[in-house]
Amino acid sequence: GRVIGSAGPTTSGRMDAYAPRLMAEGLKGMIGKGSRSSAVKEAMVKYKAVYLGAIGGAGAIISRSIKKAEVVAYEELGAEALRRLEVENFPVTLVNDIYGGDLYEEGKARYQVKTS
Repeated sequence: GRVIGSAGPTTSGRMDAYAPRLMAEGLKGMIGKGSRSSAVKEAMVKYKAVYLGAIGGAGAIISRSIKKAEVVAYEELGAEALRRLEVENFPVTLVNDIYGGDLYEEGKARYQVKTS
């Protein structure tokens, strides 16, 4: 069996109000789907944390890569609890890095039609 059930991402914006505080306490990585707020992106730079994007609907596939899962905080939140994961060949993409890079914004800018 697997160490964890389906591991599909949640919409990260729902956690944006809490993310800066969690990073201040030592959180270094977050996994989810969707864009992050300006406050969260600024906190990622300040605290040297990253955001990894996962594909919604691929929870069963993602769970195959999880070798160990441990709830480290907020167990009462169930699926939304904070977990420390040990992974191998984890299918995620770096969306926001510690330097302020934002893959979603870079992608939009790259393919915008220039009107001048």
